[in-house]
Amino acid sequence: MRILITGSAGRVGRAIYINLMKTHDVIGLDKTPCSTVDIIGDICDRTLISKALEGVDAVVHTAALHAPHVGLMADEAFLTTNVNATEQLALTGINAGIKHFVFTSTTALYGYASSSEGVTHWITEQVAPQPKTIYHTSKILAENKLNEISNRFNLPVTVLQMSRCFPEPADLMALYRLTRGIDVRDVANAHSCALEKRLSGFNRFIISGLTPFNSDDCEHLYKNASAVLKIKCPEIIAAFELRGWSLPTSLDRVYDSSAAQEKLGWLPRHSFDSVLEMLDREIAEVLPVIKQI
Repeated sequence: MRILITGSAGRVGRAIYINLMKTHDVIGLDKTPCSTVDIIGDICDRTLISKALEGVDAVVHTAALHAPHVGLMADEAFLTTNVNATEQLALTGINAGIKHFVFTSTTALYGYASSSEGVTHWITEQVAPQPKTIYHTSKILAENKLNEISNRFNLPVTVLQMSRCFPEPADLMALYRLTRGIDVRDVANAHSCALEKRLSGFNRFIISGLTPFNSDDCEHLYKNASAVLKIKCPEIIAAFELRGWSLPTSLDRVYDSSAAQEKLGWLPRHSFDSVLEMLDREIAEVLPVIKQI
């Protein structure tokens, strides 16, 4: 399969490129030169996009303005890059004969629906987003555009809403792997599974780490998270005690990725113990814990 990957110089795009290049003919497109970039250019460049799509069977679209750009870039730039360029890429792809469009989205778009105070939120694909920023809004609008395009042109579209996936202190990252985080390698594998399955119609999936919790745990996770952890995941309790790290008193959300596991045949492999291993090996994907003095 010949696959165009946009944003292939970024952390996630690069991981997807490396994963897919083992079994597919991949083309990376990005504004930034990189070993995983074959075409240097902007996704807003329609002439460039048309040429890049020649002979392509599927598109993996990761290129976007992200949360760190909020406040630094005008709102119009988010709409141009994240919404309009996504729509144009899909439409141009249809004219070029693509058979599948995979869109890398984010669980951040659930916004206030996953972070209001007083309760631990159990987030599935059925929860209505309540965006906080233009970034969240732009990703929701892009997903909606792709839904319309999928329905209108009978194009299979798979949206993968990945949870927290960037370097941060190891104690937080380890906890988040149980509730609201994901390893970039698991993100890449989810894209591979989506491409192999190529489900018909429009499909949206949360991509997050395996959780030992269920929705019945939410009340206790908010009021006494450490007590729930001792029952549901004693291994992380032991690891935190060994390293002298503090346990949380409350966890505010859990992203449920069971639909992706069931329908895509995908299984996240890198849990909290992978975070600790990377920390001990001094891999830059994990930041050291700063102890309070």
